[in-house]
Amino acid sequence: MALAGPAAGAECRLALVLAMDVSSSVDAAEDTLQRRGLAAALVAPEVVEAFFAAPLPVALAVFEWSGRYNQHLLIDWRLIDSRSALRDVAATIGASKRSHNEFPTAMGYALGYGAGLIDRGPACLFKTLDMAGDGENNEGFPPEAAYAEFPFADITVNGLVVNAADYEAEIDLIEYYRREVLHGPGAFLEIAQGFDDYARAMRRKLERELRPRIMGATAPASPGGPG
Repeated sequence: MALAGPAAGAECRLALVLAMDVSSSVDAAEDTLQRRGLAAALVAPEVVEAFFAAPLPVALAVFEWSGRYNQHLLIDWRLIDSRSALRDVAATIGASKRSHNEFPTAMGYALGYGAGLIDRGPACLFKTLDMAGDGENNEGFPPEAAYAEFPFADITVNGLVVNAADYEAEIDLIEYYRREVLHGPGAFLEIAQGFDDYARAMRRKLERELRPRIMGATAPASPGGPG
């Protein structure tokens, strides 16, 4: 069931946007791992159970991002009201091809795009944007500016860091996400130990954020970590 935006008046508990990094630091093999990893995570038994753990459904959208003007929508807003709808989304992502491969990491622009996507999306009880990536912002305005200029007041931004092999780069990127990217009550970070670990980390993250929440409840931000 496709949604036409806020006018559709859909009742859902969570509007969830997943953002995949397709910047030039992600090679073709790594990109395949993240697409297949996301597709596999969406239909993992524990994630499927979390999607349908409450009467109100989840609305889902997915886009890929790289340079300032290089955001590409893979899945427009879809109400996940059945297991077949979830399987369809996973199959579309698993079969998708990247839109760009030569642009830098414009995270501020990606955050702005995500905020706009949520703004025109369904009216859900909670709103979450997931930023997955393997590098820091290196083009355009930073996340801090995006949070100041775009409508993020009621949006939680979680992160999924894909670790580099280099230890110092790994620590720097994790701290960057904790300091600059996580946003809103209960925001947390998951860590994939390379793209081979993407499916596991995504599965763990989805299960955690799909867990039904109580209106008015808040939780402190969590640093996350490998598991």
